Amino acid sequence: MQDVYEIEPLGECAVIIRLGERIDEYVHDKVMRMSEHLEQHPFAGWIEAVPSYAAVTIHYDPFAVYKSRRAAEKQHLTIYETISKRLDCILQNSLFNENFDSHQAPNKAAFPVIVPVCYGGEYGPDLPFVAKHCGLTENEVIKLHAETDYLVYMIGFAPGFPYLGGMPEQLATPRRAEPRLQIPAGSVGIAGGQTGIYPYATPGGWQLIGRSPVKLFDAAKEPPSYLQAGIKLRFEPITPEQYAAIAAETVGAS
Repeated sequence: MQDVYEIEPLGECAVIIRLGERIDEYVHDKVMRMSEHLEQHPFAGWIEAVPSYAAVTIHYDPFAVYKSRRAAEKQHLTIYETISKRLDCILQNSLFNENFDSHQAPNKAAFPVIVPVCYGGEYGPDLPFVAKHCGLTENEVIKLHAETDYLVYMIGFAPGFPYLGGMPEQLATPRRAEPRLQIPAGSVGIAGGQTGIYPYATPGGWQLIGRSPVKLFDAAKEPPSYLQAGIKLRFEPITPEQYAAIAAETVGAS
């Protein structure tokens, strides 16, 4: 089972466990199961596991790892060697005994999280461009984008920003030639074959087709990110009036 994953150093305080090279629900299911398993079996010096498309990044405190080395580990030349051996031990002794590498169906939530989106107009200024690029009408773009169940592969770029897989190939559109200096919070965009949601105002180059009134990141909450890697998501078209009402409720609740 050793060839199921590869461990590589990432600076002096992290390692990457690679499980594949492609964006695939089966690979990502392994990523999530490995991430959850490692979180449940932390070693001395452990900080956190961060899942991505086809890998898990493990962050650790090298000084704490050094102080906790057992007698057999003191012969290791680097902290990276100690971390690699510890991870191998955790994974080989428990996780892989559960037929980890079998091509079973990915874990799926019973119902997707519904994210309301107001498409087009001031909320989605790039919708006409996306429609023209794809040879579709604006309504066809909205229908295709909103009728799909997406998988949150990872949270990245900015706190709370979900990278979503599963967008219909017909909607693939390149990034803007010139990124915007500021994109409104909640903006839903397309870049290549991906779609995502900007959690707060930030620069960005994705094509904006709509905006959601849902607050995706709140540092005062636990967890702070509204969405998590591994969940399913679906967009629900709403009117500008509905957007305003939901946004007002969100402000009142915060």
